[in-house]
Amino acid sequence: MKDILIQLQQVVRRLVRKPAFTIVTLITLAAGIGGNTVVFSVVEGILLKPLAYPHAEELVSVMHSAPGINIPQLPSAPSNYFIYREQNSTFQDIALVTRDSVSITGVSDPEQVPALDVTDGLLPILAIPPAAGRFFSRQDDIPGSPDTVVLTYGYWLRKFGGDPTVVGRNITVDGKPREIIGITAKRFHFLDAEDPAVILPFQFDRGKTKLGNFSYTGIGRLKPATTVERASGDLARLIPVAEHSFPTPEGFSLKMFEDAHLAPNISPLKTYVVGDIGKTLWLLMGSIGLVLLIACANVANLLLVRVEGRSQELAVRSALGAGRGRIAAELMFESVFLGLVAGLLGLGLAYAALHGLEAIAPAGLPRVHEIGIDVNIILFTLGAALLSSVLVACIPIFKYTGVKLNVSLRGGSRTLSQSKEQHRASNALVIAQVALALVLLICSGLMIRTFRAMTKVDPGFTGASELQLFSIAIPEAQIKEADKVVRVEEQIMHKLETIPGVSSASFSTSIPMDGSSSYDPIFAQDRTYREGELPPVRRFKFVAPGFLSTLRAPLVTGRDITWEEIYNTTPVVLVSENLAKELWQSPANAIGKRIRVGTTDDWREVVGVVGNILDDGISQEAPKAVYWPILQKKFEGEAIMTRRSITFAVHSARAGSESLMKDIRTAVWSVNANLPLADPQTLAFLQTRSMARTSFTLVMLAVAGGMALLLGVVGIYSVIAYTVSQRTREIGIRMALGAQQRTVTSQFVLHGLLLTLIGVVLGLGAAFGVMRLMSSLLFNVNPADPLTYGTVSIGLLALAVLACYFPSRRAANVDPVDALRAE
Repeated sequence: MKDILIQLQQVVRRLVRKPAFTIVTLITLAAGIGGNTVVFSVVEGILLKPLAYPHAEELVSVMHSAPGINIPQLPSAPSNYFIYREQNSTFQDIALVTRDSVSITGVSDPEQVPALDVTDGLLPILAIPPAAGRFFSRQDDIPGSPDTVVLTYGYWLRKFGGDPTVVGRNITVDGKPREIIGITAKRFHFLDAEDPAVILPFQFDRGKTKLGNFSYTGIGRLKPATTVERASGDLARLIPVAEHSFPTPEGFSLKMFEDAHLAPNISPLKTYVVGDIGKTLWLLMGSIGLVLLIACANVANLLLVRVEGRSQELAVRSALGAGRGRIAAELMFESVFLGLVAGLLGLGLAYAALHGLEAIAPAGLPRVHEIGIDVNIILFTLGAALLSSVLVACIPIFKYTGVKLNVSLRGGSRTLSQSKEQHRASNALVIAQVALALVLLICSGLMIRTFRAMTKVDPGFTGASELQLFSIAIPEAQIKEADKVVRVEEQIMHKLETIPGVSSASFSTSIPMDGSSSYDPIFAQDRTYREGELPPVRRFKFVAPGFLSTLRAPLVTGRDITWEEIYNTTPVVLVSENLAKELWQSPANAIGKRIRVGTTDDWREVVGVVGNILDDGISQEAPKAVYWPILQKKFEGEAIMTRRSITFAVHSARAGSESLMKDIRTAVWSVNANLPLADPQTLAFLQTRSMARTSFTLVMLAVAGGMALLLGVVGIYSVIAYTVSQRTREIGIRMALGAQQRTVTSQFVLHGLLLTLIGVVLGLGAAFGVMRLMSSLLFNVNPADPLTYGTVSIGLLALAVLACYFPSRRAANVDPVDALRAE
C-alpha cells in the first residue's frame, strides 16, 4: 500500500508539471466517457432495465393479428377478453385497458384530465398496492354497480393536497358522481402513457357484448414458468370459442370474422412498451463508442509524445536495474489514474447532460422517467474508464519498454530525428481516427438529408403553425340526445369564428398526426363480394362541415358536407384521393358512388374527394381514409350516432399564444360553462413531433460526429506538429542547403494528406457497411448516397489540409542558424 501511495504521488507530481498535457488528456477522455455514459443510461433505462413492476418478466401484452385482412397488429376485444379470462390455462389473470380523457367538475374550475378505463384485474396484475383505500373489485366492474374511481398519486397531491380523507368522498367525472375508493402508490406509472389523473372501471355488460370492437390494450400475467409460446397456443384454441360464444354486430356475418384468421400476438410487456426504438438506440450507442475509440487514439498519441520525451529518463532507470515489467506497470498506473479521473469528470458531465436530455428527447420516447444514474451506470463508467486506460497505455508500453530504452540510452535523443519506424504508431492512430470520424460524419450527413427530405414532404395541409387545436368532450350525463350534442358543438364553432383574428374554425374526431386512429371495412355498392367476404379495412374520421378547409386540405373534386345534410342525416360521405383511386381508378369517377360499413347500414353517396393527408407522420404513407359526417343514422348498427369527444381546429395568426387560448375558453364557456378544454397545441407541434425521433437521432449523431471531427483534426495537427518539432535540425540543414519554404511546407502537408486519404478510403468502406444496417432510419435517401459520401470526404480532406498547413508553415519558417545552434 505504501508503494502505491508513493507511486501515486510521483504520478500526480509529473502530471502537475505538465498541465497542458494533463488538461487536454482529461478533457478528451472525459468527453468520450461521458458521452458513452449518457447514451448507455438511455439504453439501460429503456431497453435493459425491467419494467418497474414486481416479477415484470411474467407480464405480457395480449394483442392479435388478422392476416386475412392484412392487419399485423390488432388490439383486443371484450368478447375475446371474457373467454380468455374464464377459460385460459396459462395466465394468472388478463385485463383490458384504454386511455381516455374525462372532465372533472365541482372541484375548483372544470378540468379535462387524462384517464385510464380498465377492467378490474388490471391493477392487481401490475402488483403495485394502493397508497390508500383499495382498488376495483369484480363487483365494481359489473354494470349497474355504484360508480367508483381511483385517483393516481400525483393528481391526488395536486388536486386535494394529499388529504387522506378524500377516500370515500365523491367527485363528478363526466357529469356523474363517483366514489373515490383508492389512491395509487407514488411509484405507479402505467407503461409509457402519460400519467393519468383518474382510473375508471369499464363495467362491460357481458350479455350485450358482440364480436368485434378490437380497440383495447390487453395485458396479462403469465403463470410461473409459462412461456409466451405456450400462452399463444392456449389463446389460439380459445379464439374459435369466442367467435361462437357471442353474436356478430348488425350487418356482419360470422364468416367475415373467420376469414380474418384472427390469431394471438403475445409479446413481453416490455417489448410492447419499447416498440421499435431499440435499433436507433443501439446505433447511437455504437456511434458514441466510436467517439471513445477516437478519443483513446488521440490520448495514445499524446502519451506516445510524452513517453518519447521521457525516453532518456526511462533508459537510465532501465540501466540502473528497473525491469521492463516495472516500467510498463508505472506507465499503466499513470494511464489508469488519468482514466479514473476522466471517468469521474465524465460521470459529472453525463449527470448534467441527462438533465438536458428531456429537451431534445423525442415525444413518445418510452420509459423516459426511468433514465438516470444508478449503480449499473456507475459500473459502466468505471469499466469504460479502465478500458480506455488500458487501450491508451498499450501502444507506448509496447513501443518504449525493453530494448527501446537501451537504444535510447546509447543513442541519445538530442542529435537524432525520429525514424520512420518511430512514426508508424502515430500514423496508424491518425488513420484510425480519420476512418472512424468519417463513418460518424457520413451517418450524420445521411440523417441531415433524411430530415431535409421530411421537411419537403407535402403533408396534405398547409399553415400548420396557424392552426390552434384543443379538445372537448360532452358527456351523456350533460346532454343525452345526439342531435343536441352536435348543435352545441356547432354553436361553439360559430363562437370561435367571432374571435378577433380567427379566419375559420371547425371540428373532427381526429387531427392529422395526433396518434389516434379508427378502422373498419368499407363496402362499395358497385363491387361484388362473395358471401361473407370481408372488404379491406380503411381509416375512419368523423368531421363537421368546414373542417378540411380549416386544415387548408385540398378538395380534389366534388364538394364538402353541409350543415343541412348533417341535421337531416343525409347519407353523404367524403373519401381520400388514394381510396378513390383504389376503388374507382380516379377521383372524378368516385363522385356519385356509394359506400357503407355494415350490410344493414344505409348506402352513402360520395360527394367529395379530399387530397391525401399524412395522418401517421411525415415518414408514413397517407392512409386511405373515409370522412363521415359527425351525425348519422343507421351507421354500424346504431339508429343514430354522433361523437361526443372532438377536437376543434381554429385557424388564426395568433395560434400558439395564451391570449388566443384565453379567448377560446371564454367562447366555449359562454356556451357551456362545464366543458373543460384539453390538449391545447398547434398542428405544427404535432407535425414536428412526427419527426422527433429523426431529429433526436440527428442531434445525437451530429454531436458524436462533431466530437469525432474535432478529435480527428486535432490528431492530424498534433502528429504533424510533433513531426516538425522532432525534425527541426534536419529542416534547418535543408534550409541552409537551399531548400525552398514552399517545398518544405508541401512535404509536411502531403504527409498529413496521405494519412487522411488512407483513413478516408478505409472509412468509406466501413460507412457503406454501417449505413446498409441503418437504412430503415432513412427517408427518401439512398444509404449509399454519393453526394453525402463525396461532400463529407472532401470536407474532411479540406480540414486535414488546414490542420497540416499551420504546423508545416512553422517548419518552413525555421531559421537554419537558430536550429543548428539549438542542437
